[in-house]
This record gives sequence, C-alpha cells and structure tokens, in this order.
Amino acid sequence: MRWPFRSFEKVSVAVKAPILAVSACAILLTGCAGKGEVDATGGISAVRSVCPPVAIPAATGDITLFNPATSRDQSAIDVAAFMTNVRSTCADATDQVVTNVTFDIRARRTRTEAARDVTLPYFITVVRGGSAVVAKRVGRVVLHFAAGQALASASAATTATVSRAAATLPEDVREKLTRRRKAGDQDAAVDPLSTPEVRQAVLRASFEALVGFQLTDDQLKYNATR
Repeated sequence: MRWPFRSFEKVSVAVKAPILAVSACAILLTGCAGKGEVDATGGISAVRSVCPPVAIPAATGDITLFNPATSRDQSAIDVAAFMTNVRSTCADATDQVVTNVTFDIRARRTRTEAARDVTLPYFITVVRGGSAVVAKRVGRVVLHFAAGQALASASAATTATVSRAAATLPEDVREKLTRRRKAGDQDAAVDPLSTPEVRQAVLRASFEALVGFQLTDDQLKYNATR
C-alpha cells in the first residue's frame, strides 16, 4: 500500500551509515521513512511524511461469532468475517493532518434460511511512537445477509487526525539528520538515529493510524491461537 507524500522531510546520511529503522517501524508500518535512494553526494535519502501510514494490527483483521457464544468448536461457528481493501487518503494542507480511511468487510454465515443483519464493531486508533495510543474511536458496520445467501459484504469509512506540529521533527533534529557528512569526518560512520535524543525525537513525531475489529478478550485470544 502506498500513501500520498505531499509534505515530507528528506533525510540523508553517509553510505557508511545507512538509516536504521527505529523500533516502532518493526511493529507494522510507521511514518519513519519511505523508500531509500542514493543521492548525488553518496548519501542515502529517505522520505518522511506527516501523513500517518494506515494498517491493520495483528490478530484484529478477523472476527468470528459462535452459537452458542461460549463454544469454540468449529461446528459452532455462526458468522466469520474479515477486513480487506484498507485504503487511505491524506489531507495535510492545514495544521491538522486528516487521514480518511475506507475498508471492506467480507463475511460468511453458517445458517442461511432467513434474511439477517449482523452488526460488527470496528475501531480506528492513532498510535504515537509505536506504542502510545493518543486517540481511539469505535464504529459499527452492518452486514445484510439475504435469505438463502451465505455471503455478505459492506464498506465503511472513518478518519484519523494528527497535529502537524506533533508529526514534524524539531529543527535541530532535522539538522542532525540532514547534515552532509563526508568520508573522513569524525561522525561519518555514525548513524544519527543511534543518538538517543534523535531516536526519541523521531519516535515522538511518528504516528500510525490503525484500524481493526473491536474484539473481546476471548475473540482476540481465539484469533491469536487458532
């Protein structure tokens, strides 16, 4: 999935010190960097956007309803659904960066005799620095099963908002990251992200928009262990 990069920061370091992904990037996808490219000075450049990347957290993209609700037998599965086609657009021209997220739900039911509506809860959350939840909203999507039909689908839309100021690196940190380094310089082989204060500043300015099903503890455990 690719996101529009209208507002960006370009970071260059010496080839001897390629940009290292901060730990937050390993969870899913963060705003830490775009694709790397070698520039004319022999550095490696990465594009960093104020628009938060959008992803589905592990084990939250599926939901299974059972009948009876306390059973976890395969024969007791009532409705199984999954989230797909997550897409986003970003409006970053103002002080508030607004990410519009759309996604589809596909579902299958076991008993098909009568028409039925099934309501499934979902969430969108904004995570800062890979772990700190700064905003969360829960919504609901309704799936309509026609009589005799086992399959149903629906689409939903939601938004996430991030402060541009919070998602922008401080000027002194930008200077440390973008300063040209020549071979032979004392710090030419030092990755600037290895400096604790720079690393923490990048984490604080990195946001993700995460969307998934709002699961109970039992549903989350089922997804993680099945």
